Amino acid sequence: MVRREDVLPDVDPLPGKGEVLWRGVAATTSDVVAFVDSDLSDFTSDFVTGLVGPLLSDPGVALVKATYDRPLTQGETVLPAGGGRVTELVARPLLNMFWPELAGFVQPLSGEYAARRALLEQLRFPTGYGVELGVLVEAWHKVGLDGLAQVDLVRRKHRTSDDAKLGAMASEIIAVALDRLAEEGRLSLGSPPETSLLQFTREGEDYVSRVVDVPLRQRPPLLTVPAYADAQDRADSDP
Repeated sequence: MVRREDVLPDVDPLPGKGEVLWRGVAATTSDVVAFVDSDLSDFTSDFVTGLVGPLLSDPGVALVKATYDRPLTQGETVLPAGGGRVTELVARPLLNMFWPELAGFVQPLSGEYAARRALLEQLRFPTGYGVELGVLVEAWHKVGLDGLAQVDLVRRKHRTSDDAKLGAMASEIIAVALDRLAEEGRLSLGSPPETSLLQFTREGEDYVSRVVDVPLRQRPPLLTVPAYADAQDRADSDP
């Protein structure tokens, strides 16, 4: 196991899933990198072999996303579908509206994907849950639709998040989408979006509010990080 603090130790760590993925790329030296979410309850090695297969068999493919059915657990009941609420309510509408070329990805927010290092090194990584949308859109800009693929892994079971956590995830995804649209010149933001998310829960007869901060932070392409280049040079020179 590798601690994120031990990877690029001169770069202060930030919280978030995307931060861990970015440092995960930096911690490896392989030509192909595969990501698999850690909360899967039915993981098998087929997840990895299925993801890397298209990369090993087709040199034109640079990134592979997993697709699968997502059961929804409600107490003791397991429904066959419905586990991808943020995908269906946030990510899919955004892709269809602004990046229709990517609308064919069944699970655009899939945490299971693999890519060539040469591509990942060129991409920015949003540090939060917007990382999958950000990586997918930037990868499409880099390699085109023909460089992207998806593979059917049949089914994915994982822990179910509550509505409050899903709301924060949705906010981070929307922030990444707005950032990408602004960079593409299709959206003019007069001022940065508000990063505070006001949420409510019912306690007895009253509502209790809380504020969650969901700022957009992004890591630069690893190729631009001197510490990463130095680490790769040392790895290449080791016998």
